[in-house]
Amino acid sequence: MTEPSARASVQVAVDPATAFQVFTEEIDLWWLRNPINFFDSGRVTAMRIEPGVGGRVLEVYSGDDALELATITDWEPGTRLGYRSSVDDTSTRVDFEAVDGGTRVTVVQSLLVDDGRAFYFWPRVLRWLPGWVDRRGTADNQRRELDRLSLGLYYEDPVAAARWLHEVFGIGSWDTLPAEGTSPPWIELHAGSVAILLFKRTEPRPTAVDHNIWVYVDDVHAHFAHAQQSGAKIHSEIHTHGYTCYETEDLEGHPWTFAQARPTMT
Repeated sequence: MTEPSARASVQVAVDPATAFQVFTEEIDLWWLRNPINFFDSGRVTAMRIEPGVGGRVLEVYSGDDALELATITDWEPGTRLGYRSSVDDTSTRVDFEAVDGGTRVTVVQSLLVDDGRAFYFWPRVLRWLPGWVDRRGTADNQRRELDRLSLGLYYEDPVAAARWLHEVFGIGSWDTLPAEGTSPPWIELHAGSVAILLFKRTEPRPTAVDHNIWVYVDDVHAHFAHAQQSGAKIHSEIHTHGYTCYETEDLEGHPWTFAQARPTMT
């Protein structure tokens, strides 16, 4: 990428000193773990920021192995963090500004070399920070790890599908839902720790149904009532045969089964 800069800003419900601490000391807890968020996702074990000027931003692997992502150039707890990238031609500045209700965290990533290399990831990544701040008091320091299985679905309109799946089926996202009128290359939703990836359909849809998506929910009766009231096409109402579930379909006809989760299911 050759754009001169990228900027992102979020607000978190803690004071600037705490926001700085969360951003730096707890980066491994709020940095989401999925295949595209690392340079070597198959080996990574942690993200780490070493404190102080001269410290490093590291993608940590097993043993003492690590990839240096950046070197800290500015370290003012509660105010500012700056670093020079070791993997592209950018510098990054993170400001922590007190506002009503908490702190505004603003990241500006700037290209240092004309036509240089830039990985402008902060507009996507920074959106994960407020969710961790909201959860950190009850999250028991649990990192959000994706399970070993992910599911890809193809839609004529992935953005409309993502918003429909969220509103009608309650399928959430660890990230933010795309805005209407945008065309992201993919959209990532989550059912528990399983990623559901939505892509643009580029080929005709098969005439025969060749799959079914199963999701376990906390209250299948409430889920059924909401889906029905929201206009989802119901294939079979709630029934029990060892498990309690119902079958339905989404706005483009993909079949879904929602089943009652066990009390011990995470």
